[in-house]
Amino acid sequence: MVEVLAAVAGASVGVAGLGIVRANSQSQAGRESLVRLTSAMDNLATRMDLLHTDMMARDREIFGRLSDLERSVARLEGHSDRN
Repeated sequence: MVEVLAAVAGASVGVAGLGIVRANSQSQAGRESLVRLTSAMDNLATRMDLLHTDMMARDREIFGRLSDLERSVARLEGHSDRN
């Protein structure tokens, strides 16, 4: 009877140890996933900032050219210079 209780206790300790090891590995995997996702979001935010800067520069160039064109057309039509 003592051997049976000892075997049950040993099995219980073994199962508990495996559970702890598995929980630790899942926790580590969760941390690694969080680091990867955080890095990806940081990279995406940086790229979005660059895109926004490029779009603003392009818009400034386009609207500057349109303004020059509008002034040239107004001058050709004989209108006063418009801003």
